[in-house]
Amino acid sequence: MKKVNLSYLKEMSGGDQTIVQEMIDIFKDQVEEFSHDMEELLNKKDYSSLGKLAHKAKSSISIMGLDELSGDMKVLENLAKSGKETEKYPGLVDKFRKETKEAVEELDEVLQNLELFL
Repeated sequence: MKKVNLSYLKEMSGGDQTIVQEMIDIFKDQVEEFSHDMEELLNKKDYSSLGKLAHKAKSSISIMGLDELSGDMKVLENLAKSGKETEKYPGLVDKFRKETKEAVEELDEVLQNLELFL
């Protein structure tokens, strides 16, 4: 089952291949950094910073149409900012890592056939 829904990206870019490619490349770099930083903040129990990072991540993944994961990041953002239900954080961070890894694999395929996508 496909993870990404690129209709927003397609609409936002006006079908410009260069813009789509740049946005995908930025996303790939960002999610790798977000995954690393989330893990680090979780280990340090820096929940306030984790909540802020989840907020930033939510924007990036929304552009790629990862709506369910975006909702999960909203949950993580709200819980972490308040320091509540800390037992849920590792599962949400793991889900972020797993789903963005799958999304990156899909996006790599899209990049190989970008003209078909647009």
